[in-house]
Amino acid sequence: MAFRINLPPATRIFLFSLLGLSLLYNIGRWRQIGAPGVTPHPNPIVPYLTLVPSQFLFYPWTFLTATFVEQNIFTVLLNSATLLYGGKYLERAWGSSEFGKFILIVSLIPNAITLPIYIAWAAVSGNLDRGLVQICGGVSIQASFLVAFKQLVPEHTVTVFKGLIKMRVKHFPALFLFLNTISGIFLRTDTAAILAWSGLLSSWTYLRFYKRQPDLTGTSTDGLGVKGDASETFSFACLFPDAIQPPISFIADRIYSTLVTLKICTPFSADDIASGNEQALARGEQGLPSLLSNDRGGGTRGMAKREEAERRRALALRALDQRLQAAAAARGQSQPSSIQSLQPPATPTVSTRQGMLGGTSYTPDHA
Repeated sequence: MAFRINLPPATRIFLFSLLGLSLLYNIGRWRQIGAPGVTPHPNPIVPYLTLVPSQFLFYPWTFLTATFVEQNIFTVLLNSATLLYGGKYLERAWGSSEFGKFILIVSLIPNAITLPIYIAWAAVSGNLDRGLVQICGGVSIQASFLVAFKQLVPEHTVTVFKGLIKMRVKHFPALFLFLNTISGIFLRTDTAAILAWSGLLSSWTYLRFYKRQPDLTGTSTDGLGVKGDASETFSFACLFPDAIQPPISFIADRIYSTLVTLKICTPFSADDIASGNEQALARGEQGLPSLLSNDRGGGTRGMAKREEAERRRALALRALDQRLQAAAAARGQSQPSSIQSLQPPATPTVSTRQGMLGGTSYTPDHA
């Protein structure tokens, strides 16, 4: 029986592009090192495949090809695994055209953000070597895949080393940023750190405001799905641990308000947020990704689906409870004191479960 790789078409194209361009890059670098009569450079550049700030005008296609060029076998294997498993799941969840559009966005935009940073760095510092840095690698794709999984299955727990390490999917983007930032500062891998941040920002912005999501609740009226993801569990602050979410949320809200004032972003309505929360809950009820198998289920997967749905229900109920309490507090503050004095006496305290569902109360008929 012939060996067959079962990969969706877009994932197959991007994976083969990574392997082919990385091979061509290393061949070009080895030819420069072994060229006769030429003093070998400690880090030879291949400007027709990688994005070099001082030469990008001659090779504009490198804005795309640089993302699929890896400089060593370890990063080739890492990014190949990312495209193989992550790409296979996301393409089957979104479709080939949407997945291909997503890859193009998280390849072009991070490179376009990183390029002027190095040009300005070279101009301000006077260090011409900053203009010869090779911007390449799939770090932006790795960051974007983590953001996509944060949107699809945030409460899924990944277990490795036979249960020795357990971590929720929603914590992976923050951990990825932290490791790349620390590495960029102390190990001088600043290019990877900048690509990680720009990849996360560009992918989250696209998924949050622009990408059409499959309509899982029947709320869409145009048949094109739901634009963006207004759910409260996919805000920018939710990409980070709970302990540091308040200051990040404060800054993100100010930036968002400024963009809305400048009419760069369209604000989400209350209906958009409610619909986004329902979509997030419906995604959790659909189940978890099976990265190593092709649509095969079992008892373990069924249990995982129920656990995921319960976690999402708890998050949705908590968010609903907070919104209802805030609305009740706002109405209470707006009432005149004369009207407040005519209110009936306090009603008996309801149970904890009722309070969680919105703080309802019961007033007897004879009150």
